[in-house]
Order: sequence, then structure tokens, then C-alpha cells
Amino acid sequence: MLTPSLEKISTAWAIFQGLLLEAIPFLLLGVAIAGMARWLVPQTAWVHRLPKNPVLAPIIGALMGFALPACECGNVPVARRLLASGAPMGTAFGFLFAAPVLNPIVLASTWAAFPDQPWLLVARPLGAFLMAILLSLLLVQLPETQLLATPLLEERRMSQPLSNLGLLQRSSGVIGGSSSPPRSLSGRRLKAWQVLDQSCREFLDLLALLVLGCVIAAVVQTWLPRSWLLAVGGAPTASILALMLLAVVVSVCSSVDAFLALGFAAQITPGALLAFLLLGPVVDLKLAGLFTVLMRPKAILITAIGASLGVLLIGQWINLWLL
Repeated sequence: MLTPSLEKISTAWAIFQGLLLEAIPFLLLGVAIAGMARWLVPQTAWVHRLPKNPVLAPIIGALMGFALPACECGNVPVARRLLASGAPMGTAFGFLFAAPVLNPIVLASTWAAFPDQPWLLVARPLGAFLMAILLSLLLVQLPETQLLATPLLEERRMSQPLSNLGLLQRSSGVIGGSSSPPRSLSGRRLKAWQVLDQSCREFLDLLALLVLGCVIAAVVQTWLPRSWLLAVGGAPTASILALMLLAVVVSVCSSVDAFLALGFAAQITPGALLAFLLLGPVVDLKLAGLFTVLMRPKAILITAIGASLGVLLIGQWINLWLL
């Protein structure tokens, strides 16, 4: 018979495996899509056709989320590719924050889990759409130097991928040792093996951050039982705050979070249920590490605070409407 300590370690290991195995396929899909974009569209001319209007740009980015059937982990490399190619920041961040909920798989899973709650089938995508626009408008107020991670900022300025090193290995500021013109700027398409090499490096870099996030989420979940958070499920405001914390801690992918929420939906307020389904795809423990390839710590903190306040207000409004 296992001792309490060994039992907790065993539980944490099981949670870690579940989170990692659930997220890896979507991360791989996102890297593959980013790699295909890098190969099929060697120049960045197409990104200049995207609207630069501060309001319209995140709307277009959010609508792009319908096209990618991946959870939040798979959207990070795609959003990074958009930013590195010179796309408007509002478009890239609109996509990053909206796609985890607006993609077809998540919409279908929400309907399958809650077919008898039509308000949720409207409120979740609409809430995610509004959150993506508001967060994008908030972040683009920051200068690029304060918003984007240094390697991404350097790549964005040159409008070409960093070819030889991994995403997390470029602290020297030297981009490409060759004096020849950048491939993407010279109009020449990268060869397939070059794209594959870059994509593999990108996947391994992101995987390391994903593993770290899953470890943290597993440890916190093990020592912070869900029953503590669900105990306040009937209180309008406290239930929203508790389920927001639960969404951050559980760190489940948006493609299956509706089925997890189904297990305790009857114990909590409608606003708390929606808050759980809105906040997790934007801010959770496993995403904290992945976001470092996109944003500086200050921007990540602003994202977390802005998303939390926005979800809290939406949850409160839903409770006032339905209770």
C-alpha cells in the first residue's frame, strides 16, 4: 500500500502525463501549420494585406481562429509565425486569444457537452471573441520593445525566420552569420529540409516549455484539491473567482474542457461555468511557459490581469442575468 507522499507523487505523475499527452498533438499540429506557411509562402507580402486598423485587425485575427482545429498550445507557434512575418500585432494576438475557443472542434465539444444550455453555446464563443479583441487592444498599446520577446522582435524586424538556432538560444542578438541577403527577403523559397529542420527545433523548444508548464500544473493540482474550490460553488462572486483559479490550475486543453466542466456544472453558478470555459484557453499554468516565446514577462502579466478582470465581469453579468 502506498504512503500518502507516494500516492501524491503517483497522482501528480498521472496528471502530468495526461496534460502532456493531451497537448502534444495540438502543439505538433501548430508547428506543422507554421512550417507549411513558412515553406509555401516564402515572402511576407501577404501579411501586408492584413488590416492595420487597431480595431479591425484583432477582429480579423479572431475570425481566423475558425480555420485552425487546435487548442491553445497549437496556436502559439502559428501566432509566432504571424508576428515573425510582420503581421499586425492586433491580428496575431486576436488569433492567439480567440482561436482556442472559436475553432470548430471546441465549438462542437461545447455543444456535445451542453446541448440543453443554448445560452452557453452563444455566450462562450461571443465571450472569447470579445476577450480576444479587448486583450489585443490592450497589448498593442505597449511599444514592440516592451511587448515582444527579444528573439521574436529581432526576427520580426528582419521579416525572416531565424534559420540556424532554436527559439530560445538567441541572446546574442546576431541573426544569421552570413552576409548574403535573407532568403525570405530575396524571394527564394526555403527548401523542404530547411523548413523541417527549423520546425523540429521550434517544436523541441516549445515542448521543453510545455513540459515545464505541465509539471507545475500537475504539482499544483495535486496539492490543491478541486473540492476546495468547488465548495464555494453557490456564491455568485466567490464561485466565479474559484472557477477562474481552477481553470488556471487544471490547465486542460480547450478541446475537452467542456466535458470536464460538465462534471461539476450543477454545483456552480452559470457565471462561474462560463468563467471556467473562457479563462482557461487564455491563461493557465501550461501556457505560462509557452507565452515566453511571444511576449516579455510584463506583457504576460498584463494579459493575465486583463483576462482575469474581463472574465470576472462577464461572469458577474451572466449571474445577474440568469440567477
